[in-house]
Amino acid sequence: MANYITKEGMQRLRLRIQELIDQRAIIIKQVVEAREMGDLSENAEYHAAREKQRDIENEFNNLNKRMSCLMVIDPDNISKDTARFGAKVCMQSLEDKQNIYLRLVGVDEVYKSDDEYERTSILSPRGKAVIGKKVGDIITVRAPKGVFEYKIISIQ
Repeated sequence: MANYITKEGMQRLRLRIQELIDQRAIIIKQVVEAREMGDLSENAEYHAAREKQRDIENEFNNLNKRMSCLMVIDPDNISKDTARFGAKVCMQSLEDKQNIYLRLVGVDEVYKSDDEYERTSILSPRGKAVIGKKVGDIITVRAPKGVFEYKIISIQ
């Protein structure tokens, strides 16, 4: 399950790769300009540009490698009777009765979003506890911050 990603998540990765390609062209130009300044052993601009170039190349290579292992899953085609990858889950804390809204996603898709749903990896303690559960189920989450109990309110 660790290699699943939504269409939206894959699109974000593709956009990031394009950003890196665009940045690479700019940084290569900076490296050439810094090299033309003379003595490379004491050229801070050159060393900074080369370091930035290495960072861009590393991220680019890592993303390309990661994307080749990912399987795009359309959450619309997954049953909503249990919590599965891509599901939007509302659950209530049994401790303080607060509702928590989760979107179960792959590890490559955990980022802030504009909606009320917290993007939660299916491999996180909370994600693992929710997967496969039904509306009305009580789950126990064992996390580094402690043990928490929730009731599943809805699954979309």
